[in-house]
Amino acid sequence: MKTHVFSFIAAAAIACAMFFADGVTLHRAHAQMLPAQADASDTKLIAKGEYLAKAADCAGCHTAPPGGPSGKEPLHRSAPFAGGLPMGSPFGTIWSSNITPDPVAGIGHYSYDDFERAVREGVAPGNRRLYPAMPYPSFAKINDDDMHALYAYFMHGVAPVSTPAPRTDLPFPFNQRWTLMFWSFAFAPDDVFVPDSTRSPQWNRGAYLVQSLGHCGACHTPRGPAYEERGYDEHARHYLTGGTNDHWFAPNLTGDDGSGLGRISEDQIVSFLKSGHGGGLVAFGSMVQVVEDSTQYLSDDDLRAIAHYLKRLPAREPSGRFDDHSHAALQTVRAMNTGNVELPGAGVYQSFCARCHKADGMGEALRYPRLAGNPAVLGAHVDSLVRLLVEGGEAPHTQAGIEAKKMPPFAGKLTDTEMARVLTFVRNTWGNDASPVTSREVERIRHSLGK
Repeated sequence: MKTHVFSFIAAAAIACAMFFADGVTLHRAHAQMLPAQADASDTKLIAKGEYLAKAADCAGCHTAPPGGPSGKEPLHRSAPFAGGLPMGSPFGTIWSSNITPDPVAGIGHYSYDDFERAVREGVAPGNRRLYPAMPYPSFAKINDDDMHALYAYFMHGVAPVSTPAPRTDLPFPFNQRWTLMFWSFAFAPDDVFVPDSTRSPQWNRGAYLVQSLGHCGACHTPRGPAYEERGYDEHARHYLTGGTNDHWFAPNLTGDDGSGLGRISEDQIVSFLKSGHGGGLVAFGSMVQVVEDSTQYLSDDDLRAIAHYLKRLPAREPSGRFDDHSHAALQTVRAMNTGNVELPGAGVYQSFCARCHKADGMGEALRYPRLAGNPAVLGAHVDSLVRLLVEGGEAPHTQAGIEAKKMPPFAGKLTDTEMARVLTFVRNTWGNDASPVTSREVERIRHSLGK
């Protein structure tokens, strides 16, 4: 009996680790009992809240994609913060909630205390537990001043939308929300960020943004058996060492010289967060949306604080190496330039990749990413590399005005074996040194993607 009870709780804990909270609505009568508590005349506080909402990327999760929840509506931008973004999972589809100030479909009935508890603890009015989506283990660190600004913005700076978001209806036992209190007790920190007096103001500002509003660890920190983040600050060994979500591997952000930020400068990090391009790297996968909806709007001071903090993380979980001055690297570059390469995958690269990424693997600045020394290429996990080959991708659209280039999909052009060979070639050419990619890995990822 004890074994069955433990299995039930463990299964529910896994379910509660999904990244998107479902729509939460209350009866209109209850909504009228809880009037909003914010001053609409405080334009300065509302503007601050708008900025913080961008830093937290609230729109990224709580705005439906073009085509609406069903994907069949006209392709126009959905109402901001109205929810309806679907997240596929092995347990069923989870829908993001409407967080506009509509009193019935959204959160217009929330008092400040309701809002603060939902954001920091993941508990909505009526003691309704939310799937840790916002994600409250990180948002618990948001300070009181910023929380008040966020509340003012969502109550008075966002247009109400009366359309309720689709309701999440997971099968048993994953619909048993009461179990989430055990998950929160075991895994979710509940302390507001406390500045480190031994560090500079810039370091503390960067740490605060990364750990709380930015919730970078939600993607870039690996997860444990209950899908809990394996650390929430620099004191944890696995913090920001890379994590896989929805078949995208978010790279290592520590100082590792191979797959991390060891060879990337602070200025390059700032440029990357501002425009999606930096140091020959280009944002891909889930990071495209983060740049488009969040980091491009941050001030230069905040971006530099983030870069400053990240660059002071010690190297952890090393993977791959890069040495463009090695004898083997120089030989490979010469062979690629002359076309005299017989390595498996070289022919595929020359036929399908070299036009954009170039024979020397250096790409083209502000257009196509370099592959030589690219930390994402050298990572321990190849999910992102395979997914990019299968589905293609597009760089972020930003205010910086840099043209967003597209990478075409190759699912219908390359076999699993060809993909494995060309990725192995890329991971071991121009001075790159990383583990090979097998056709079985490619097959597994393609099967998971349904492609």
